Amino acid sequence: MSYKHLFSRSLGAAPGRLHVAAHSHHLWPDASFAGQVECWDDAARLADRKWERVMGELWPEAQAEVAAELRTGQPGSIVFAGNTHDFIVRLWAAAPRRAGTPLRVLTTSGEFHSARRQFARWAESGDIRLEVLPPEPHDTLAGRLAERAGEADLIMVSQLMFGTGRMVPGLDALASVAAPDGPWVVIDGYHSFMAVPEPLGALGRSCFFLAGGYKYAMSGEGIGLMHCPPGFGPRPPITGWYAEFEDLTLPPGQVGYAPDAMRFMGATFDPSALYRFLHIRRMLAGEGLSTARISAHVDALKQRLAAGLAGTVLDTAELLDPPSGPARFLALRHARAPEWQAALLAQDCITDVRGDVLRIGLGLYHDDEDVDRVVALAKTLD
Repeated sequence: MSYKHLFSRSLGAAPGRLHVAAHSHHLWPDASFAGQVECWDDAARLADRKWERVMGELWPEAQAEVAAELRTGQPGSIVFAGNTHDFIVRLWAAAPRRAGTPLRVLTTSGEFHSARRQFARWAESGDIRLEVLPPEPHDTLAGRLAERAGEADLIMVSQLMFGTGRMVPGLDALASVAAPDGPWVVIDGYHSFMAVPEPLGALGRSCFFLAGGYKYAMSGEGIGLMHCPPGFGPRPPITGWYAEFEDLTLPPGQVGYAPDAMRFMGATFDPSALYRFLHIRRMLAGEGLSTARISAHVDALKQRLAAGLAGTVLDTAELLDPPSGPARFLALRHARAPEWQAALLAQDCITDVRGDVLRIGLGLYHDDEDVDRVVALAKTLD
């Protein structure tokens, strides 16, 4: 089955390119173009009044879509921002900490750069006290974090590790220790949102969840999202005017907050990503494409690719996660990974490399023919 017709603009823009980095920059479907145009048209047609449509119609529709994908039943617990780093800063400021001490952060060495770099800098400046655990073995990671939870104010862990493609099981052990007065548990779901069916569910009662549109939501940059468990951080210190709420019980002059996830809001933002996201969600619904169905499509391609690479030089690499795993990419560890990535790039085959790991990512816009092209190129590597 091929769904390339849904991506005619992106594929047609570079017809010779073989883009197998859907896990990195997922190509945009045609529906996103329609969303971008509608955003522009609304701005021209409505001018100042566009915000009534954005916040009154599109925002709650997008919240409902995210809550449905997460299976939390809590659309009011969803808030959007330009990127997830913005939320990391707000969470750092809002998380409870012991009086007179820096925030105690517990995380892993497998987190994405927006968290890794920021935590390292805060540790360098003394703004946090940082403890970092190795992510491997993944099967014991949640338990190891839970054992150290008593020494932390904020715990951050990826649900699916971007470097290895491995899922972290047992996150309910962390959820059970999360509390409004600490520790807070933040699940980075950037590689599980719209890639793993029902990635949050009951975990959302006590865990934050971060994700965005850049990967498998297919809607590009400019849309970070956060699920905020009720009762956690009612008055975030970093706050914009969109979070304002007139609580008549407050003393005069005190800063008010919305009671739902809007309490973590910032200020004026570019709404175009919301338009793109909603147009894509409507497209998927119209095509009958759930996350489970897309994953099944990608899983078949991953298994075809893994089988095809047998006997090629890429077969000498360590496959970090089986093709049947939930990741939308194959992660191949080898000292020559950067060399292979460069050689493939020279032939207009786009993969990516993270250290000594070559990642080949597949998505809805790929079919068997694309996999066979990757295999043919792999056979030219020495």
